[in-house]
Amino acid sequence: MVTYKNLYENDNIEIVESKGDIKVLEYRKDLSVNFQTAINSYYASQMNIRRRQVLIELKGNSYVISAGAMQWTAGNVTMGADVKGLGDLFGKALSSKVTKESAIKPKYNGNGLLMLEPTYKHILLENVEDWGGMVLDDGLFLACESTVQQKVVTRTNISSALLAKEGLFNLCLKGRGVAVLESPVPRDELVELIVEKDEVKIDGNYAVAWSDTLDLRVEKSGKSLIGSAVSGEGLVNVYRGSGRILLAPVAY
Repeated sequence: MVTYKNLYENDNIEIVESKGDIKVLEYRKDLSVNFQTAINSYYASQMNIRRRQVLIELKGNSYVISAGAMQWTAGNVTMGADVKGLGDLFGKALSSKVTKESAIKPKYNGNGLLMLEPTYKHILLENVEDWGGMVLDDGLFLACESTVQQKVVTRTNISSALLAKEGLFNLCLKGRGVAVLESPVPRDELVELIVEKDEVKIDGNYAVAWSDTLDLRVEKSGKSLIGSAVSGEGLVNVYRGSGRILLAPVAY
């Protein structure tokens, strides 16, 4: 039996969000500072730059996390590779090259606690089922329940994507369960667009996540090359159909 002290009752740690077995811990102040770094740390915390950690309470279930994301486990917790065979290993290795995600993601299961490494990024907890299929921009995946399926999707018009210097492939999450994402911006600044048989044009890398029911293409901002040149926009990402988009206010 493991007893936890100075974790749940720590005055410097606040649980800012929770879904199911997952809790997002945020440190109000960075107390691990010295005389030289104290001033920078203080002003950083005032601007919402704080350490955050994801705590997963395992209760006989299992979670898949990004490689190297585990900080510590406590209790009867075991780790295995989320690989079903040689073909699956080859497929995961290939997908990691195009999505910038880790090839082999460890899977933890059992009964106990799983704490992930601290980060200064913002943590998003999303019910994958609410999205149908949730496509992520590169490098956002941190963890998910093992019931969530992972696959690679590609853009429809590859030639235009190459011209726009956008990524050709993205990680898509499907099924039931909660996904943990590392976002460059807080949820308070994310704009959610609900698209119903319409289209959204975005000039740049602002979309954090979007539904796989949306047809994503890279197209000219205007109807002609001259019109695109005059607008100064050139090529834009176009999302058509019905679904959701999480939009950041700044490119990252």
